[in-house]
Amino acid sequence: MDDEPLPVALMNTIWADRHGVHDTLDTRAADWLRAAAETLLADVGVVRGLEIDYEENLDRLRRLRDALRRLATELTDDHRATAASAITDRQTALAVLNETCALAPAWSALVWPHGDGPRAVVRTEHPPAALVVARLAGQAVDLLARPSTLGACEAPGCVRFFVRDHPRRGWCSAACGNRARVARHYRRHHGPSEG
Repeated sequence: MDDEPLPVALMNTIWADRHGVHDTLDTRAADWLRAAAETLLADVGVVRGLEIDYEENLDRLRRLRDALRRLATELTDDHRATAASAITDRQTALAVLNETCALAPAWSALVWPHGDGPRAVVRTEHPPAALVVARLAGQAVDLLARPSTLGACEAPGCVRFFVRDHPRRGWCSAACGNRARVARHYRRHHGPSEG
């Protein structure tokens, strides 16, 4: 997880370093989904303290991530080849996102235990992990409906996305900003790099 909203953090499970492009979901998908559940299921009283089976939703999570990266690439006019999504067209990405949003309907319920005050909880007839992925997709819809807030990192070799907190922000992190400035300085003083 990073400091970005969960849909962007999911997109950023594809990341790069000097050794190549990596996929966090290849090895840590269940951990990532459990961490997201802490936030996304905070209001689901029936789930607290239960071990949740995430395995069946890991493919769905990966497909949602690929759909979000495809849509983010289009929204940000991102041409980074290494940032390309496994989903290659907008219609498929939209279908995946919208189907995932509809995956796990939930409703509010009031519980009022003896000796305690009333409180609202959320109920669903679906597995909790499906609700996590569906809520994540819902947050992604809200984020993508405000396209000017999303940015693609301009640093060399980076494949991450970020939410712009300033209109001129062009990097996902200070480290990427430094790398971009160093590359720009090198090009100015030494001409275009080879390769």
